Amino acid sequence: MTMRFAAFGAALLATTALTTAAASAETLRWARASEALTLDPHSQNEGPTTTLLHQIYEPLIVRNHLGEMEPGLALSWEPSADDPNIWVFELREGVTFHGGQEFDAEDVVFSLDRARSETSNFKELLTGVTEVRAAGPYTVEVVTDGPNPLLPNNLTNIMMMDAGWAAENGAEEVQDYAAGEDTYSARNANGTGPYVLQSREADVRTVMTANPDYWGADEFPLDVTEIIFTPIQNPATRVAALLTGEVDFIQDVPVQDLQRVTDSDGIGLATAPQNRVIFFGMNVGDEDLTSDNVDGANPLADVRVRRAIDIAINREAIQQVVMRGQSAPAGVIAPPPVAGWTPELDEYPEWDVEAARALMEEAGYPDGFTIQLDCPNDRYVNDEAICQAAVGMLAQIGITVNLSATPRAQHFPLIANLETDFYLLGWGVPTYDAEYVFNFLYHTLGEGRGSWNATRYSNPEMDEMIASLTSNTDLEARNQTVAELFAMAEEEVIYIPIHNQVLNWGIADEWSTEVDADDSVKFKYFELN
Repeated sequence: MTMRFAAFGAALLATTALTTAAASAETLRWARASEALTLDPHSQNEGPTTTLLHQIYEPLIVRNHLGEMEPGLALSWEPSADDPNIWVFELREGVTFHGGQEFDAEDVVFSLDRARSETSNFKELLTGVTEVRAAGPYTVEVVTDGPNPLLPNNLTNIMMMDAGWAAENGAEEVQDYAAGEDTYSARNANGTGPYVLQSREADVRTVMTANPDYWGADEFPLDVTEIIFTPIQNPATRVAALLTGEVDFIQDVPVQDLQRVTDSDGIGLATAPQNRVIFFGMNVGDEDLTSDNVDGANPLADVRVRRAIDIAINREAIQQVVMRGQSAPAGVIAPPPVAGWTPELDEYPEWDVEAARALMEEAGYPDGFTIQLDCPNDRYVNDEAICQAAVGMLAQIGITVNLSATPRAQHFPLIANLETDFYLLGWGVPTYDAEYVFNFLYHTLGEGRGSWNATRYSNPEMDEMIASLTSNTDLEARNQTVAELFAMAEEEVIYIPIHNQVLNWGIADEWSTEVDADDSVKFKYFELN
């Protein structure tokens, strides 16, 4: 059975039913291009990692397939009647961790404090939090430095850990992934989620089984009782595994193989808009670059060079040739319908090589320059091919690009450690609010913000405006600030948006599930027909 959804905008949050065949009545064999980078739930705010962890750990609040927030480990949340700077969370009772420990307020205090620590990749989501405290065995108060209407939105991927288990195993501190640190929590897990980790060989195989004591046993189908996850980076191998029945479910169906999957008996295909924008980032802040051939200067610091790159990239050609139509060219790093997105904002510049050459000459680079482009080869749909296309396009304006394509496990530390001058990245917005984009990507790196801002861009005025979004309860004023921030971002051309990505899932018959715009699979929803 095949389902296709081409429209962006409101369709991004549409629920998509996908009917499919299991290898057995209980075991589901799952494959995708990317492996989870770690099992530490607060180390890496990154799609494939959080997807795997959602099977094992749980947040206080979850998003369903429509993008709506629902109770997770918290049954309710609301501002305190006595103080608008305090959010009160009432927790589920009777929940246990996989190791048998009881879940309570102290675990929430520990987890949120851990998630806002320096080495956590989730700290930007909690920058307005000044204190987390237990107000009772199952009541938690989160104190913020002003009213914080976004706090619930920011909690949907922050997992709860058992404080006692962490202390017993020396896992109180968040793994410093960018520094190459290996920790107990990076290799072991103890959550409250629907599936229990049984075994894991990173990059080879992860096995999870149904949690017999799961609190949601009566609320979710839980027809999958065993998950065998195998990362398969090679697209042809991944599709072949699905077509031959070696695996039952794959994410990341390659665009070049969509028709093969569609035409195969006993396999369902779903194509839907994804909450993710693919873009290039540039080092605009350093006085000199390490990967170019220009001595004593940074050509990317000149906005004319950045604009030349912007209009030299032919987004429609990438859409048609590289993506086989499975993308939507973009002009902004905010997929619809993230709050703050507008069709006008998403308009991208017209491809114009002659105008780009003129800008290069005006900037003092009539003969161009040489630079390295760092690109992942196992994270996004046709990521390396996108970079290869950009190499040819930029050559037309005199920029010689040396392409370095590596697995994302090597690529992301380049960004985190500021060791790249020109790079490809993708960005989803799980909070569905533009503040997430600006907080991580545009704010000056430091003080709990800007952890994915490898551009070295720093604008104090923009920083102040970004920080104001956290506590601004005046919707009209807040929307005006978001609009001004997008205008500033467009003027500076710090990033080069390429397209909104499309997700493609393939699955064997006799299973039914729903497509999530965040590409975040939750196997507790899978049902046998």
